[in-house]
Formats: sequence, C-alpha cells, structure tokens
Amino acid sequence: MTPLNHQEEEIMRCVWQLGSCNVKQAIELLSVPRPPYTTVASVFKNLERKGYVASRLEGNTYIYRPAIDEQDYKRTFLGNVVGSYFKNSYKELVPFFARDNKISSDELREIIDLINKGEEDK
Repeated sequence: MTPLNHQEEEIMRCVWQLGSCNVKQAIELLSVPRPPYTTVASVFKNLERKGYVASRLEGNTYIYRPAIDEQDYKRTFLGNVVGSYFKNSYKELVPFFARDNKISSDELREIIDLINKGEEDK
C-alpha cells in the first residue's frame, strides 16, 4: 500500500464517508477554504493510479468508490507508525499517550475491558 499524503488522506476520508461520490460531492465535505475543483480532481486521479479508488463514468462525470477498505488502511497505517516510532510494540503506544494526557484512566479501563471481552469471545 503506497503511503498517502495529507490531501489524499483527506479525500479518501470523504470517499469512505460517502461510499461513492464525484469530485463535487467530495469538495462539499472538505473544510473551508476548499481547494479548487481541478486540484481535487487531480488528487482523485492520483488515488486511482495508486489503487485506492476505482471509477466509473456516468454521463460526463466520474463516480469514485473506495477500492481499499478503511479498516485495512488504518491497520496498515497504524502498523507502520508503531513499527517506525514505537519499536513495533503497541504496548509502547499507550504510555506515550498517557504521558501527554491524551488518554484518560477511564479510557484505559475501557480498553482493558475490550481486551478482556475479546479474550472471552475466543
């Protein structure tokens, strides 16, 4: 999976949210100031070239849909971050956020509950 730049990720979030869309529909979801139509259309073409979206022509408009599942992208992206910055250890990730007060003790308890529930379901 080729890494995405910031613009490409932003457009992919729109596509995942909408399920399928044209350039204009994606632009409507972007924050103001919105990029020009031609810029977004170029980003879509790059995403298609990289294999992240597939398109079909309806009339004179391309409709784009995700070619990669959002969960698969998150899993790969997070795995790359953990590998590069946390010695390939998800365990190192939690203290990092705890030290910066990015995660509360209640949220940690919820995570532990999710882990315990997952072990029970096995």
